[in-house]
Amino acid sequence: MKATLMYGAGDVRVEQVRDSTITEPTDALVRITATCVCGSDLHPYGSMSPDDGPAHMGHEFIGIVEDIGAEVTTLRTGDLVVAPFAFSDGTCQFCRAGLQTSCEQGGFWDGLPGEGGQAEAIRVPLADGTLFPLPVAADSALIPSLLTISDVLGTGYHAAVRGGVRQGSTVTVVGDGAVGLLAVLSAKRLGAEQIILMGRHQARTDLGREFGATDVVSARGDEGVAAVRDLTGGFGTNVVLEAVGHLPAYEQAFGVVRVGGTISRVGVPQYDDAPIGFASLFGGNVTLTGGPAPSRAYMEELLPPILDGSIEPGKVFDATTDLDGVPGGYRDMADRTSLKVLVTP
Repeated sequence: MKATLMYGAGDVRVEQVRDSTITEPTDALVRITATCVCGSDLHPYGSMSPDDGPAHMGHEFIGIVEDIGAEVTTLRTGDLVVAPFAFSDGTCQFCRAGLQTSCEQGGFWDGLPGEGGQAEAIRVPLADGTLFPLPVAADSALIPSLLTISDVLGTGYHAAVRGGVRQGSTVTVVGDGAVGLLAVLSAKRLGAEQIILMGRHQARTDLGREFGATDVVSARGDEGVAAVRDLTGGFGTNVVLEAVGHLPAYEQAFGVVRVGGTISRVGVPQYDDAPIGFASLFGGNVTLTGGPAPSRAYMEELLPPILDGSIEPGKVFDATTDLDGVPGGYRDMADRTSLKVLVTP
């Protein structure tokens, strides 16, 4: 079968690899019908050492169950399913608490040797706890939006939930990537009154306005912080959703958060030491929260508004390719000529 492998920074190839097969009785074999390139894939794309490759890529996918292990009870062959970006058993203490990314038996796809979502098929461990059946056909027009609950919508929603966004909140979203834009959409649905999107790409910020942003700030650094404070009477916003993962984005976040407010970080941190001292968080009684989104926990909640057309998160996909076009999709996203690339194997 074909699969996407990253050999090092900037070196992505689609190659023939061994077929995925069931190896454990709790596995399912899924033929992938829709997948995508994630903004977090760009981190290794920009920095991965050849010594760490080749690595199978991809952690967001929809597909059809082709086979199941003997102990799988909730799925049948032919089911159309979506997978979150972490697999989980659904039964441990952390899964029951809605923290599937900390599952005692689970893990992330990049830690599963020889498997990845940017491929023709994949072995899914702990299939009963991981896979979420979809009540549509594989060729439904809703597939792009349904794919977002695998990661980017779930992550944007997690940011807003952990940040405590509620009716009347004022919110700043740092980052105009797919997660940031869907954090805007999520904040709007949770009742935010003012949503300031910090982003520099007009096509993206225009979509952010469509999703609910009331203001856009294109400046960065001290200038960007001053602009947000000007829009909020000098005080900053109750909640800041940081969807980038680089230190300057975090610094913008604590620059614009209101005294007593909350910063919710969901951009995968590309740094080890985040300032939390008196001048950044402590002095203003600011709460820092966030983390990897347990997308599986949010799927039942996010499915209905997609099915009834209340939201259309699939608009974050602005390019589509087949599996052979994935290396070009990485280049386009790294060059900021594409926001998010949909892949149909």
